[in-house]
Amino acid sequence: MLTTTFPALQATTIGAINTLGQWLARNDFAESPQADDADLIVLAGNAVIPTIDAACQLAAASELPLLITGGIGHSTTFLYGAIAVHPRYNTIPTTGRAEAAIIKDIATEFWKIPAERIITEEKSTNCGENASFTKKRLAEQGMAPARVIVIQDPTMQRRTLATFERAWQGESQQPEWRSWPGIVPLMVADERSSQFSPPQKGLWPVARYISLILGEIPRIRDDLQGYGPQGRDYIVHVEIPAQVMNAWQLLQNDSALARLIGERGL
Repeated sequence: MLTTTFPALQATTIGAINTLGQWLARNDFAESPQADDADLIVLAGNAVIPTIDAACQLAAASELPLLITGGIGHSTTFLYGAIAVHPRYNTIPTTGRAEAAIIKDIATEFWKIPAERIITEEKSTNCGENASFTKKRLAEQGMAPARVIVIQDPTMQRRTLATFERAWQGESQQPEWRSWPGIVPLMVADERSSQFSPPQKGLWPVARYISLILGEIPRIRDDLQGYGPQGRDYIVHVEIPAQVMNAWQLLQNDSALARLIGERGL
């Protein structure tokens, strides 16, 4: 996932991107979480290297158990690509392997997290299965954590929390779910280009990032086409603030932005 140069965008467009992107990257912590903030860390497989690193750093420093969920899905090739160009992780084999297996290698080899503190779930192919298969793995391990920190690609963070809440809905004992994306994306623009600030390796290309956040609102929106209780019922109801919907609508109607995204492909 190399970040390529993207043309400068207007201030109103950048503002809308940040309003939408930062809301999607739900962060329940004013500062980085600590060992006493949870009983378990759940990292959903994704291709955002700074988020993976943040999860591993938290697990290494806190000595909390780490459950990594992710098989081979439609976005797994992005993780393969991110690993291939990473200056340290590019020695890890990827092709044909589950996301959880690859990330476990990162955790054990580079962050020195003991393998016995890591649980993997390697069958899930989407966000819903991340949650339901995690629930099954915890039951198999005899684990019933009271507080869980969930970490995911920031563009999917809010939806992932809603998916985990839905998977445990109706259970007499439900964890306290806390959301931490590891990083909260911020975009800036100068007279020449638009980019993330601060710049980091392993983030999305700008065109892909914008496309991803635009695609989240139709999923989160609780209507017949969405994933909420009134639609497919994959997630709990999520209230979308008016300013977020306004930002999404502004971006949806930005024909110049659509053209720039289309020119760069995904």
